[in-house]
Amino acid sequence: MRTIGNKPLAAAADSLPVLAGAALAVSGVGAVLALADLASPLRAPFTLFFLMVAPASAVAAGLRSLEPLGRLVASAAGAVALNLLVAQAMLATHNWSVRGGVAAVAAISALLFLLALVRRPGCPTARRRTS
Repeated sequence: MRTIGNKPLAAAADSLPVLAGAALAVSGVGAVLALADLASPLRAPFTLFFLMVAPASAVAAGLRSLEPLGRLVASAAGAVALNLLVAQAMLATHNWSVRGGVAAVAAISALLFLLALVRRPGCPTARRRTS
């Protein structure tokens, strides 16, 4: 009887989609708690998780050509920069609110993610079809 020595690696690779789904659920709950202004002890940590994960995943989607560690560092830095820019813009215009900040970060993250999907390498675009 033969055994495969890399079973733990296969189990770790199989659990990655489960972890991604759990992160999506937690960040979604954080966004809903913040946007609905519900009083909950989980509101602050889940909203903070959303504010870091949503822009980081959107930036990481656009940086597929980088190595994994470089993409992780760049996406984390991009998430912090996006959050700071949204906060600074809202404070400069005297429109600061928690709901507005979460909505702005969600909208910008969605736009970045959609831009990354449109410009995915290997996916035909209008410019590539005409050449």
